[in-house]
Amino acid sequence: MRVVIQRVSHASVTINGQCKSAIASGMLILVGIEESDSTEDIEWLCKKIVNLRIFDDEEGVMNKSILDTHGEILVISQFTLHASTKKGNRPSYIKAAKPTHSIPLYEQFCKELAIALGKEIGTGEFGADMQVELLNDGPVTICMDTKNKE
Repeated sequence: MRVVIQRVSHASVTINGQCKSAIASGMLILVGIEESDSTEDIEWLCKKIVNLRIFDDEEGVMNKSILDTHGEILVISQFTLHASTKKGNRPSYIKAAKPTHSIPLYEQFCKELAIALGKEIGTGEFGADMQVELLNDGPVTICMDTKNKE
């Protein structure tokens, strides 16, 4: 699994002109799933995400986690995170998992992340045409891939 985590002041996702989810201060997480991903990847990522110290403490040092700040999370599925641009100018998405594999993992990731956070999270809609709006705070953007755990 590959994620892009952005520390945000606020974020929202709109589908067909309707706001599906909106959060205040916290994290916007874009998640891409490939065929080799499993529940082990979900467990590792969820633990890592809620404990990432990317929020400022009283001294302005990134020393607090989202658990410490009681922030919110918005998760958006994004198969384009697995784009390959090695050949030509049109990205290939061959590494991205098919919906039959990725939808259950996406849903489980969201469920496990909500449990790890201790509250509900916002989500987009898998496969939908979504408009994502955010105010990146910092800016702070972290990329993580479960294939590079070590």
